[in-house]
Amino acid sequence: MTHDPAALFNPRTFDPSAFDEETQRLLTAVVDWFEGRGKRRLIAEDLDRVWYADFLEFAAKEKLFATFQTPAGDAFGPAAAAQRWDTARNAALSEILGFYGLPYWYTWQVTVLGLGPVWMSENAAARERAARLLDEGHVFAFGLSEKEHGADVYSTDMILTPDGDGGYTATGGKYYIGNGNVAGLVSVFGRRADVEGPDGYVFFAADSRHEKFELVQNVVDSQMFVSEFKLDGYPVTDADILHTGADAFSAALNTVNVGKFNLCTASVGIAEHSFYEAITHAHNRILYGHPVTDFGHVRASFADAYARLIAMKLFSARAVDYFRSANAEDRRYLLFNPITKMKVTSEGERVVDLLWDVIAARGFEKDTYFNGATHYIRALPKLEGTVHVNLALVLKFMPNYLFSPQEYAEVPTRADAADDAFLFQQGPARGLGKVRFHDWRAAYRQAAGVPNVARFTEQAEALTQFLATCPPDEEQQKDLDFLLNVGHLFTLVVYGQLILEQARLTGLEDDVVDQIFDVLVRDFSEYAVALHGKPSSTEAQQAWALGAVRKPVVDAERFGRIWERVAGLSGAYEMRP
Repeated sequence: MTHDPAALFNPRTFDPSAFDEETQRLLTAVVDWFEGRGKRRLIAEDLDRVWYADFLEFAAKEKLFATFQTPAGDAFGPAAAAQRWDTARNAALSEILGFYGLPYWYTWQVTVLGLGPVWMSENAAARERAARLLDEGHVFAFGLSEKEHGADVYSTDMILTPDGDGGYTATGGKYYIGNGNVAGLVSVFGRRADVEGPDGYVFFAADSRHEKFELVQNVVDSQMFVSEFKLDGYPVTDADILHTGADAFSAALNTVNVGKFNLCTASVGIAEHSFYEAITHAHNRILYGHPVTDFGHVRASFADAYARLIAMKLFSARAVDYFRSANAEDRRYLLFNPITKMKVTSEGERVVDLLWDVIAARGFEKDTYFNGATHYIRALPKLEGTVHVNLALVLKFMPNYLFSPQEYAEVPTRADAADDAFLFQQGPARGLGKVRFHDWRAAYRQAAGVPNVARFTEQAEALTQFLATCPPDEEQQKDLDFLLNVGHLFTLVVYGQLILEQARLTGLEDDVVDQIFDVLVRDFSEYAVALHGKPSSTEAQQAWALGAVRKPVVDAERFGRIWERVAGLSGAYEMRP
């Protein structure tokens, strides 16, 4: 997205030259479409909850979704030559859509999810149908969640009953289903009435235009259409069946693995647009005879927000490489993925909150992008599994990550025009505790000359000592509140590792790295103190926690140089009126 690893996305200077010609054309067309509409219209339609039919018409005309969301093996129609599932360019588009507004990103995102079970299916006719629908400009939906069970796939009430002629009729409801009002194809998860246990699971394709498909309501007050729908005797034939049995269960989880990655880049985009508005407002506002940004606490907030935002971008970009290089023997992406979803999106909230504390009442004004960002940024940590669900998932990888490294060839930067076929061939969704990782210490050793990296490394090593000398006992292992705090500490170590890898690969200057790790040192200390205060923490654990607290290495000159970077963003971008 940019040649400067510490730069924010800016439509005025956007350079997509890392991508092939057709990808460059499409990404530029998306930016131009939004800039052509202008800020007033963008905000007014959000406030008035206007369905974005014009965006979908634009995407259909340009064959945007068809190009970006059709794997090369299923290429179809006039856009076939450029079609592939390319996580790098998908991430770029996701960031751009988030930058202009979460509703636009959302229709793209739920199409990704709706396509997952299709592209993972061996039903060639269903795949061909999906490719044709994409070519025609349709969007898709993912019918997993239910009103009473959420995404608890074990408890689905969508029941398929044999019809006596070799097919089925499906009856039941789904809830929180994006695009359910217009989806050309809805991937629906259910179970057979005549088969007990996991063998009875079924994923099938439904059409929202069918007479047996009842659209009940939009469950949110937004431009987005997050539907409740019901099927009542909906006919399902073999041609509609995408997966059965354990494969259907795996398809649900593996689809979420593919789709939830996009949440991090949406969060980055929202935070970037918010940053431009906030710094431009604050840097040009006079308070008590001084620009607001003359105050020390304001500069500290902006520097923290900037460091957190660049860290989000670095981690997300490096995670792309692991996604694209994954295979059956290298599933490291399964750890990095929930961290992009859980940690990066939570950091997006912190960035917006830091900015909001500075611009205060301005953040409520209806003529700002920021006003919408304050509630949209909160959605992302809560979608595709809560922060807590993803933290619990992260914990499964901790022993092997920290204590059992394995040699791997270095994963290169992956912006090449390749099809990421493995994402639709992930296999059974199990064995997470067996996934192995390369030596996490290597990235830290290579950056040991950066003062706050060295300081944070002390804390990372302290975590390994905690687990070796006073680990959670049998009761604490049942105490999810305690374990989730340990998960936060562990997540910071992984987060720092990929940030350092990306910083090295992109030549990021040490000042920015040092400022990022100034933040991470303080965050680790914060979680250590929280662990000290947990009801079940032992005396040994409390002593460890206080011993792991560190103060970042203070460098006023470095902070001054970071502040100059931040101040330089004032007026750097303002959306066309």
